[in-house]
Amino acid sequence: MIHRHLIALLLAATSTAALAETERFAVFRKDVNIGRVVVDTSGDAAKIEYDVKDNGRGPTVAEALTLDAGGLPSSWKITGTQTFGGKIDESFGRAGTTSTWRDAAGPGTAKGPAKLYIAQSASPYALQIYARAILKAGGTLTVLPAGTLSMTKRETMVLKGPSGDMPVTRYELAGLDLTPVTMLLDATNRLIALPSAGGGVTRAGFESENPRLRELAAKWQGERLATIQRETAKHYPGPVRITNVRLFDPATAMLTGPMSVVVNGREIAGVQPNDSPVTSGETVIDGAGGTLVPGMTEMHAHLSGDSALLNLLAGVTTVRDMGNSNMVLDALDRRIESGEVAGPRIMRTGFIEGKSPFNSSNGFVVDSEARAIEAVRWYAARGYIAIKIYNSITPTWVPAMVREAHALGMKVMGHVPAFTNADAMMAAGYDELTHINQLSLGWIIKPGEDTRTLFRLTALGRLPMLDLDSAAVQSTLDTMKAKGIALDATLGIHENLLLNRDGTVAPGSVDYVAHMPIGVQRDLKQAWSNPDTFGGDANARAAYAKLIEIARRATAKGIFLVPGTDTGGSFTFHRELEIMTQLGMTPGQVLARATGGMAKYLGTDQRLGSISRGKLADFFLVPGDPTKDMKSIKTISLVAKDGVFYFPAEIYPRFGITPFTASPKVTAPDPSNKGTLTVSRDDAAVRQGYSSMLEGEVHRH
Repeated sequence: MIHRHLIALLLAATSTAALAETERFAVFRKDVNIGRVVVDTSGDAAKIEYDVKDNGRGPTVAEALTLDAGGLPSSWKITGTQTFGGKIDESFGRAGTTSTWRDAAGPGTAKGPAKLYIAQSASPYALQIYARAILKAGGTLTVLPAGTLSMTKRETMVLKGPSGDMPVTRYELAGLDLTPVTMLLDATNRLIALPSAGGGVTRAGFESENPRLRELAAKWQGERLATIQRETAKHYPGPVRITNVRLFDPATAMLTGPMSVVVNGREIAGVQPNDSPVTSGETVIDGAGGTLVPGMTEMHAHLSGDSALLNLLAGVTTVRDMGNSNMVLDALDRRIESGEVAGPRIMRTGFIEGKSPFNSSNGFVVDSEARAIEAVRWYAARGYIAIKIYNSITPTWVPAMVREAHALGMKVMGHVPAFTNADAMMAAGYDELTHINQLSLGWIIKPGEDTRTLFRLTALGRLPMLDLDSAAVQSTLDTMKAKGIALDATLGIHENLLLNRDGTVAPGSVDYVAHMPIGVQRDLKQAWSNPDTFGGDANARAAYAKLIEIARRATAKGIFLVPGTDTGGSFTFHRELEIMTQLGMTPGQVLARATGGMAKYLGTDQRLGSISRGKLADFFLVPGDPTKDMKSIKTISLVAKDGVFYFPAEIYPRFGITPFTASPKVTAPDPSNKGTLTVSRDDAAVRQGYSSMLEGEVHRH
């Protein structure tokens, strides 16, 4: 399944001008053209077509728009379908001093002078309208339904277009989403491009600039995140002591009594009684009776720079990336490892897809078994821990791919390719199955039905009639148990797909929706899919209930479920863990799975997974007791990774997020506490040299 935040970026990433009769834009995923925006204008009226298709799915949108003399929308009708098939039927109108609108979040009315309306499901053309209105207003503008948008002018550069070189100016539009939208405008404020490291949108005639713009977008994003890192990461001198905390122990799934934890450099130097004396030169952080939890591992990420930081702030100190642009991920990994930007450590899985009309564009897209094996070898030579096989791979290639991967020390996991089933992939040597729908499809589809399209999701409408006691179901689950094949169920994305309804806050986001920017709040009240494609509302809900029951039975059999989201992690990772408590596991058992359990599964438990002397200082602090209530992990006051400390309350506002709890109290070293030890000149010199070396180690690792 495609990372949903990437689709949201593409939806919000383009724009066009109403000056020409017809204008065209190309939408890219990496350097592959996956869609278009076409705008036909006549005076102040415009008709827009927006269509994107990647990985067998994407939005299709039609708009009818009229602008007033000031360039603000006076009427706007938006219809079509979202990425996963959800209906779009949005409208806005203004009569006199009254503005009315209806979107997926519900109806609204406002009286007073005309204001800019921010559409929920518009094509990228909307961004040009917003930019022109904001710049006309001086750079900041209060908008409907709520909120304030701002434009920040950056540098000027030159692009090669159909008429030669064209100067353009980079702007950042803030207030729409968690992160600013980068756009390039010409001298008349027409949109020329919306660069993105993973793709982007360019005006017709500028398509050749897309590779360069992707590199620049990665650079600009890196600079913003590097600034956040410089201004918020805490590199305390000397040891750091966190006092008055209970520790979550993954081995017992329980809490200890009150303790203190001492960090020196990257490592945990000691776990001591709470009343242990503070030595000279220590920074002291008051844990206030809270719980210190080992860093968690998100097992189904598609990481970007922004999601890396947001995951870290959510207590996720390790991720397994399940498919990405190899170039983009490599650059991000290097920046995180060097300490330039903040983020979890990355365990990389190599994405391999077969060429087809429906293929995804991540990783390598191959057209033969030989090329598939070549891709396996490429990933092995670069330290990837596994390969991920995707929908359009020819099933007969899989055994050879598995043999090669296993011979090179990598695991194999993935979707079930079209025209085969989970049983065949397990027989071929899969170590892990990806997504609970992929496990289930073999029980409900017919030979020849094509799962490279949205059918792999809409077929879930057949699940309510499935007999889970049938021989077919039991045989598959028994094979998984016997062979030790794990399941990356990603239950949360199926909850969003099957249960989200227009006008109602998504079930998985009720605890954080009010903390989000207004644009995110609106999106969290929007259905992902059309329930009718699953046989109606009741059938969609029954399908989700059946998926939960499958996961519950798999857990009862002893099949190993790994916690992953495919929805960006961070807040949705917390929801994934909550859902796992519905499968017969206690909150403590789920938290043990997400911490020590994943470190053991990934082979990193010698250095990670518990709060123990000698291990890396990866943990987070919450005020409550997550062994009693999993929701406690949503109020994180402190995160440490590799001994560097972060306070989410200081960083969330930079994403437009209202913090969930306050930062802990920090006491700097007491200069009067010099202790009784005398440090010789030689020892002091050695210590100073070691300190410099250690600082270098922090940046290297």
